[in-house]
Amino acid sequence: MVIVDCGVNSVPRFSNLAMKDSFSAAVLRRPANAIGIEEVHLDALQPSDVLIKLGASGICHTDLEVQRGDLTAPMPIVLGHEGAGTVVEIGSQVRSVSAGDHVVGSWNPSCGTCFYCLRDQPILCERYSLTGSLGQLPDGATRLRAGGRPIHHYGSVASHAEYAILHESSAVRIPAEIPLDHACLLGCAVSTGFCAPLRVAKVSVGSCVAIVGCGAVGLNVVQGARVAGAAEVIAIDIDERRLSLAEELGATRTIHGAEQDPIAEVRRWSQSRGADFVFEAGGSPTTMQLALEVTRPGGDVVLLGKVPLDIPVSFRFGSLFGEKRVVRSSYGGARPQRDFPILARYYLTGQLKIKQLISHHLKLSEIDEGFQTVARGEAIRAVVTFP
Repeated sequence: MVIVDCGVNSVPRFSNLAMKDSFSAAVLRRPANAIGIEEVHLDALQPSDVLIKLGASGICHTDLEVQRGDLTAPMPIVLGHEGAGTVVEIGSQVRSVSAGDHVVGSWNPSCGTCFYCLRDQPILCERYSLTGSLGQLPDGATRLRAGGRPIHHYGSVASHAEYAILHESSAVRIPAEIPLDHACLLGCAVSTGFCAPLRVAKVSVGSCVAIVGCGAVGLNVVQGARVAGAAEVIAIDIDERRLSLAEELGATRTIHGAEQDPIAEVRRWSQSRGADFVFEAGGSPTTMQLALEVTRPGGDVVLLGKVPLDIPVSFRFGSLFGEKRVVRSSYGGARPQRDFPILARYYLTGQLKIKQLISHHLKLSEIDEGFQTVARGEAIRAVVTFP
């Protein structure tokens, strides 16, 4: 076993680790500041830990919200919760993956035994809800250090780094045939969008679906609605490029929200009633209100987008009339251990397209530029790849 001096105390390293004594990670030390590339160390592997070498990590809009300060997180922190890589080593109690496996990281580890896990709501796992907000792994500790001081893990994954330690419930094995830069998107954008029509709304065959906002999540809603058998899949956005991509991924109609009246157009294609199922993925009070307006009486609205946590959102009360049902979902109803392998099969059979969603490939050293690209709205998905 190699002993590495971390500056304050020495910590035991791993028996099988084919890597340098330290490795590069993108560290955010203060909100609204640039993200720096730093050399960090890992603490010892614990019994339920899985050490992975990252192959790719997607830059999610949620990462940007933390960097801006719209979402609070403990600092310093390694962002990134949409990563895929290869297992290097496992803890003594890990049984679900082995060294050499390809895995996707899930930002929703769950204990399986708390109040919410037993009620089939692992997204609300009490243990994760506590430790995740503190930038810790589920055992209540961190594994990353720089200069002997702790560095926090964002979303229990911290994938904007060359290596990461995940809890076993966060490491989901996938087929090695899937390129890692495609696989990483299963961890957030794909699962949140693709699963929402299937798991949350339970879209029925022959129904009319509308999607408000065609970023990475909304475009995956398009794909999920198509697989669910919707007869009409109507994509609404104000970006021609995104609308064109929505059509390529399965939208039957596209509506340019700045040039057409979305309410009139949705009614035009839904026998004047409005859509049966509407998914909001734009992340603004305006798109949330529009989602309600284009929903038929008795229809379902799923809010996938989000605004800063302290921003009030109000609705025109009349748009709630007609027995409409509104639900908020953070992960599209996905259960990673169950659904990532299913999504992988959809990908391998050609029913789920991911390559088209990747607008930018970046090196880790270019990650701050990648965040700026996301902030300007230029990226569908920017992906950091590791050699």
